[in-house]
Amino acid sequence: MGNSGLFVQLPQAMDIDRHFVSRAGYKLQHALDTFGIGVTGKICADLGSSTGGFTDCLLQNGAARIYSIDTAYGQLDWHLRNDPRVVILERTNALHAVLPEKVSFVSCDVGWTTQRLILPAALSLLSVPGDVVSLLKPHYEIKKSPVSVVFAHTVLDQVIKQLADKGIRVKQAIPSPLAGQKGGNPEFLLWIPKS
Repeated sequence: MGNSGLFVQLPQAMDIDRHFVSRAGYKLQHALDTFGIGVTGKICADLGSSTGGFTDCLLQNGAARIYSIDTAYGQLDWHLRNDPRVVILERTNALHAVLPEKVSFVSCDVGWTTQRLILPAALSLLSVPGDVVSLLKPHYEIKKSPVSVVFAHTVLDQVIKQLADKGIRVKQAIPSPLAGQKGGNPEFLLWIPKS
């Protein structure tokens, strides 16, 4: 897949017309808007939910139910924790998560786990058709930080090729509108549809 056509200019500023419980919500909102993915009325899973930025974004976009999955305990924001549409699966490794039903959409924002590992797990949770949006963090792919913008694109190309070798096709990849909070590393949002 020719990757040069995958990139858009990194935004200088973001129009913030919503409030999410964490910065991650803005990243996922950017992906949903750019990829044209709607989640209204859908059953979703959020792998690596942490505070719940992606979960919050999905709720604000009309998701019917979200399985919020994380290995940690007690990190999910209180108002999300009390939302009846959120099914909390804490102390659960997303690589081994089992859900009582297939979902239409999966978001992934995991640390310390490569895309080569998390995406097969995410795709196994999906119904057909379905969509995965995953936040690629180059420094977790190569276990090195900080990562320059140029090198981050090299890592992205490598990951897309490795995924293709496993039969996983990335339909589109875009830069995240926000860099990683801790190291300022560039990040990318990957769209993997299942049909």
